[in-house]
Amino acid sequence: MNSIPEGRVSTLDEVRTSLAEENGADIACPMTSGIFTSIVAQASHEDKEEHGSFSVAYWRSLKRKGELNPRFPEGIEGQAKRLEAEGHSITYRGKKAFVDDFEKYLFKSS
Repeated sequence: MNSIPEGRVSTLDEVRTSLAEENGADIACPMTSGIFTSIVAQASHEDKEEHGSFSVAYWRSLKRKGELNPRFPEGIEGQAKRLEAEGHSITYRGKKAFVDDFEKYLFKSS
């Protein structure tokens, strides 16, 4: 998550694939990876509150199909605000939000 550059995004599937490859594994558990992704996001948000800056740009990590993650700090509204500040457009569909054309901005660390 920390290696995703400004203006780019990645999906949690890509993050899991990268983790598995870096550690010589076939897969990274979706459940465990999701839990730790949320922990990283919360810790980074707390760093912002305590020290004035984010330690990890967690908002660049999206769910499948470019969906924003409602479990991140400040929900999809906070994630959308940070992504829009980096030049992304957001589309809302009901209670869900998506980065428009996220595939064009997809970062793959491999």
